[in-house]
Amino acid sequence: MKESRQTFLNLFCILWLLLLLKTASCSPLPRGKDPRAPSLPFGLYKGHTCVGCVLVVSVIEQLAQWHNSTVKAAVERLCDYIPEKLQGFCYVLAELYGPHIAELIDKEMNADVVCHSLRLCKQDPGQPLCHLYSPPKVGLSVAIRKAKRIMKTSKDLKSFMGFSSVCAFPLLANLCEKIKFVLRNKLPFEDFDGDKFSTFPTLRGYHWRGRDCNDKNTTVYPGRRPDNWDAKSDSNCNGIWGVDPKDGIPYEEKFCKGADSRGVVLLGDSAGAHFHIPPEWMTVTQMSAKSFANLPMAFSDEFDWPQFSEITGFLNSTIGGWTDSLYLRLRKRNRCNHRDLQNISQNGGSSGNLLSLIKSLARNQLLDNPAIVIYATIGNDVCNGERDTLAHMTTPKEMLSNVVQALRYLDSRLPNGSHVILTGLVDGRFLWDNLHDRYHPLGQLNKDVTYSQVYSFLDCLQVSPCSGWLTPNETLRNLTSERALQLSNVLKEIARSEKFANFDIFYMDFPLRQTAEEWRKMGGEPWQLIEPVDGFHPSQIAAALGTGITWQKALHEWPQVLGKENPFNDQIEAIFKDQGGY
Repeated sequence: MKESRQTFLNLFCILWLLLLLKTASCSPLPRGKDPRAPSLPFGLYKGHTCVGCVLVVSVIEQLAQWHNSTVKAAVERLCDYIPEKLQGFCYVLAELYGPHIAELIDKEMNADVVCHSLRLCKQDPGQPLCHLYSPPKVGLSVAIRKAKRIMKTSKDLKSFMGFSSVCAFPLLANLCEKIKFVLRNKLPFEDFDGDKFSTFPTLRGYHWRGRDCNDKNTTVYPGRRPDNWDAKSDSNCNGIWGVDPKDGIPYEEKFCKGADSRGVVLLGDSAGAHFHIPPEWMTVTQMSAKSFANLPMAFSDEFDWPQFSEITGFLNSTIGGWTDSLYLRLRKRNRCNHRDLQNISQNGGSSGNLLSLIKSLARNQLLDNPAIVIYATIGNDVCNGERDTLAHMTTPKEMLSNVVQALRYLDSRLPNGSHVILTGLVDGRFLWDNLHDRYHPLGQLNKDVTYSQVYSFLDCLQVSPCSGWLTPNETLRNLTSERALQLSNVLKEIARSEKFANFDIFYMDFPLRQTAEEWRKMGGEPWQLIEPVDGFHPSQIAAALGTGITWQKALHEWPQVLGKENPFNDQIEAIFKDQGGY
């Protein structure tokens, strides 16, 4: 039984990985469209396939160099580092591609040449050959032709690439459909009672939403008002229940009645979901099996780490920096708020596709506590990977329509007394200014890959997270920031003029400037506020510092949003210290 369960878990991890690579990246989704259901062709979308190939081949080449080993040994070493759940997938790829990669690297072909010759990087008609590294002296085209002459694609490789979909196999069809449902709707994979909360951490489970305390009862979930003051059981999962034997009063009534209990909900993008790829995954001087221990979890959370994020983080960070979040501060202010969090974000989220994502919100107007909703799509309305990027940006008119529609939906779902905070777009010129001439983790060993090269490579493949900001074209960077400011002004005007029945609205600028100033005072450098691998998202340090700035603004300008401090917090912790776990 144990072996069959392990086999299922291994298979599940591989399927999830493949579907995730097809549908989830930090690149923006098509503007104004819902995420499509993945069909999983084995030849994944060519841009992301090319990026993945170049990254993996680069790591293999550098492992061989660092350990003074053969390329074959480096491939085996990399697969040995991978956790057992994914090793099978690694060894299959190593068997299929390893000999070809080794042969070409041994003949001093770089990763660009290798991946083009394996047909994992493809050139669109009339478009340049995309490359990460400086071209070989003979030229990239000549080197690729030479590589193709050296190797002849094997029959095994052809047949492997010929499968149209692993999900076509009858035994895998149901599992694939369930995974597609999770990726499409952003709801927990494991949710037996259908209340949108789970006892499982990843796969949109309690890393994203407060942990369910009874997954067999749809009336028990985080954020609801207590049922009969939870005298007999914990209906809202905050760990406070039962009756005080001294006076017969339910603890929930004694400690939480009139306490302004409220939850926190984030409607956001990959920054809010906290997209992160650990740099040790591609830094061979630091690489070991320990580096990849969190790989299955990262895959099953879509390369996001909401449990450490700025708005809904609740666990101590294991990816550097520290965790500070709006949720943690609300919980500290009022222990009755325990577990009342929802991170409804997606990689590539924008004001347009958020109109679909918002439907996964779990809030009952009659039964639940009010909520603080943070609306924060800080970049994707101006960010895309299109060559004519300006033409694909959200217009102010579209922004107004999208946000007002979202607010109307919230007004039909949120309990009275809720609050909505609209967050302005970031000024992404900060990215190029602080990173473009620095070495990317992949280029640190040989000093041969800068962020400028990474940005150009992604842009060429049309998978750039933001063609308008991650570019040497200063005029384009300025125009992108100008549009971002226009959209922020739309949000500011909505907060000033729109009124709704069940919540009030506030606006705040994205606190990048204040975060950078605070970090400098602490002795830090601006580039450390940016994710090192993708060179685009806020780092763990930036997220934690941003929380403090947001909290202070709310405390001084909108104290009603945060609710009052609960005078019984110490008593609650003393009595229920063993029931406050996550």
